[in-house]
Amino acid sequence: MKTRNEQPKEIYLAGGCFWGTEHFFKQIEGVVETSVGFANGHIANPTYKEVYTDKTGCAETVHVKYDPNVVSLEFLLQMFFKAIDPTSLNKQGHDEGTRYRTGVYYTNEDDLTIIEKVFREVQNGYQQPLCVEKLPLQNFYSAEEYHQNYLDKNPTGYCHLPESLFEFARQAKERK
Repeated sequence: MKTRNEQPKEIYLAGGCFWGTEHFFKQIEGVVETSVGFANGHIANPTYKEVYTDKTGCAETVHVKYDPNVVSLEFLLQMFFKAIDPTSLNKQGHDEGTRYRTGVYYTNEDDLTIIEKVFREVQNGYQQPLCVEKLPLQNFYSAEEYHQNYLDKNPTGYCHLPESLFEFARQAKERK
């Protein structure tokens, strides 16, 4: 049973271009903070310009902090899979390259059981294998400030996700 004093938990989600992925998760009740950056690459403190070359090994990723008293990791992952094409390798929408790969990166080994459960459930809906990484977080470097909350600052800015998906996220409620 959850206690009311439970600290926020975190998960790192790569869902293609991080502008739309961050905006999507910000709409979900129980998400208390988001930030965008670059995860699981092989160089320290990469810039967006470096990541854009696809030579850093980084994935555009959203760090999601959430209140487990309000929303569960399982629900957040179910929502994540509604915002991506899980069978597309290194491509979401019109964005292509290894930086746009999809992935779930965890910092707490205890989360792996839930992550694997959701992956199994999603895989059951597809004949082809999922192309979504499921790995421990190796590293995460914040993106430059102009990328943080990008779609709040630029409401008509580019996004690979449809506006209807943001509305869906705003209305989504976990059934407990």
